[in-house]
Amino acid sequence: MAVAYLLLAIRQNIWCWFCAGVSTAIYVWLTFVAKLYMDTALQVFYFAMAVYGWYVWTTGRHDGQEKDVIVWPVSTHAVALALIAVIGAVNGYLLDTRTDAAFPYLDAVTTWAAVWATFLVARKVLENWWYWLAIDAVYVFLYWSRDLKWTAGLFAFYVVLIPIGFLSWSRSMREQAA
Repeated sequence: MAVAYLLLAIRQNIWCWFCAGVSTAIYVWLTFVAKLYMDTALQVFYFAMAVYGWYVWTTGRHDGQEKDVIVWPVSTHAVALALIAVIGAVNGYLLDTRTDAAFPYLDAVTTWAAVWATFLVARKVLENWWYWLAIDAVYVFLYWSRDLKWTAGLFAFYVVLIPIGFLSWSRSMREQAA
């Protein structure tokens, strides 16, 4: 279901959100067992975002067309990255000092970055693909190191698909402008 989500998101197919909802149920359990607590919380958030994404993509349609792909200003991303760094550092410290979390700082920063990137996907912001490229590359390491080899492989596959998604959404945006 996780691969179906990404493939459908690349095609801007609304059913990606259904697949996202189903795959999160599996990952809630998997990440909790691996002691990646922030990632577990992220999976719960993903479920809520699957509902939100479905809603936004449904209500954003006009004249029978899908919601348009948009670009946000660099300043918005700069502020978001600064907030992700600060919140991730604080959250990582709390995980490090109060839990048995594996890789508390990486877990926290990637989680908060993924929260932002998921919001960008739901809003159909083109730059989401750049965030996912960095996030998923880190997740390959995290999952591999926690002996979740299949999940690490899945995220490596995501890293390969992300440029395809970026190019597809870029092409869609150019067609919208034409």
